[in-house]
Amino acid sequence: MNGQNEMVLSYMKQFGSITPLDAMQDLGCMRLSARIKDLRDAGHPIGRRWRTCTNRFGNQVRYAEYFIQNGDSRGT
Repeated sequence: MNGQNEMVLSYMKQFGSITPLDAMQDLGCMRLSARIKDLRDAGHPIGRRWRTCTNRFGNQVRYAEYFIQNGDSRGT
């Protein structure tokens, strides 16, 4: 598993979930969905829920929040 994959998995275990903004600001990861695919391909049960917020222009926008399903503790 590469460094970013390990960081994303560790982040989800520590904080419960991760969003693209979390990944960019806290981990320097610009392609969270690609890292999530890598982790899923490695067998980690990662779920997704859609969140909404209002952007600075007043528009509703959607973004993904990823989390580990079923309390998976692989790698700890």
